[in-house]
Amino acid sequence: MSINNLLAEEEGRGDADGEKKRNLKETALFVLRETGILLRETFREWSRDNASQLGAALAYYTALSLAPLLILVVVIASTILKDNAIQSEIVAQTRNAMGEDAARVIQTILQNAHMSGSGILATVISIGMLMFGASGVFGQLKSALNTVWEIEPRPDRGVKGILKDRLISFAVVLEAGSLLILSLMLDTFLGVLSNQISVWFPALPGLVRMIVLLRTLQTVKIFVSFTVFTLLFAFIYKTLPDAEIAWKDVWIGGAATSLLFTLGNMLIGLYLGHSSIGSAYGAAGSLVALLVWVYYSAQVFFLGAEFTQVYANRYGSRIVPSDDAVQVVRQRRSRHEIFEMMRPSLIATGQTGPEEDEKPLPSAGETATGEESGRRRSLIRYGSIAAAALSLIAGVIVGVRRLREGRE
Repeated sequence: MSINNLLAEEEGRGDADGEKKRNLKETALFVLRETGILLRETFREWSRDNASQLGAALAYYTALSLAPLLILVVVIASTILKDNAIQSEIVAQTRNAMGEDAARVIQTILQNAHMSGSGILATVISIGMLMFGASGVFGQLKSALNTVWEIEPRPDRGVKGILKDRLISFAVVLEAGSLLILSLMLDTFLGVLSNQISVWFPALPGLVRMIVLLRTLQTVKIFVSFTVFTLLFAFIYKTLPDAEIAWKDVWIGGAATSLLFTLGNMLIGLYLGHSSIGSAYGAAGSLVALLVWVYYSAQVFFLGAEFTQVYANRYGSRIVPSDDAVQVVRQRRSRHEIFEMMRPSLIATGQTGPEEDEKPLPSAGETATGEESGRRRSLIRYGSIAAAALSLIAGVIVGVRRLREGRE
């Protein structure tokens, strides 16, 4: 092979490497730009849908449905675990997530709760009343998600539609209770595992055993919590609202909401644990602390719901109303509708209506077509997965540090 051929080959390799670097740079800039647009649209929708009011309503319904919901969870879980163990674990989880004040409220409810009546008929009636009361919070959650996703049920649904809504709420109650039972069982298993670490590794020094234990348990707990919340939010998004959404969009939205919820609850728990927000309310301070936790957690949840809507409409298969629901027209368009109704009087006085300064949002097919659309969707999915992985690693590091500080 001549020297000229070798030089030409080296030059070709250099051009190929340069092309790869340019493509990588363009891809990174594209992902950053699209991620910025996605986040900006999410926060804009969250602000425009009045999430603060939706969170306040959800906190109120949670206060009314909390007692029957807890009783149902204990009744369902008691078929597998002992009542005392279930109640202790629920109180412990509440204390870790919401603080001591909220844990006292949960403990009081569990201590005073009991299933009244005896016999099969009385038990069935009691469970039915409990399920009806517990489904109230999920009914409000359904209404809030319909508002966030710009959907409302048809006014002519009748009794059949109401019964369908209640049945769906019952299903969500059972699903939430089942996931909580799974979480409690895994926590029990991790507790047994922590006691066996010293038995399995007797030759390791105490410090090494502690580090292995902390890293293992904290990593497993964060992964389990993330997985349970992802399943719960995905099930809620798919079944609760009066909307049709593809499973691929549901899983991405559920994972994003789970990530936001996990990290947000860490910050909310730190805030409630180091603040005296309930001290000004006297005897009602514990309940106020619980409502504050529900309110801020609802804001995080609605932010995840807005992310799911923006992602599905921009990159996914879009969110459309179900057969017994309709799309809600944005309030911003009512300004033009008002001038349309006033047009005869405006023409008579020689006035004109407003300019069409707002255009309807483009459809999913208009945002990108062909190869560009497929590239955009794949890049955003990979970017979301990478961001979730990085955030999960950061959560593991923060959790390990908190456990070390607690042990010291």
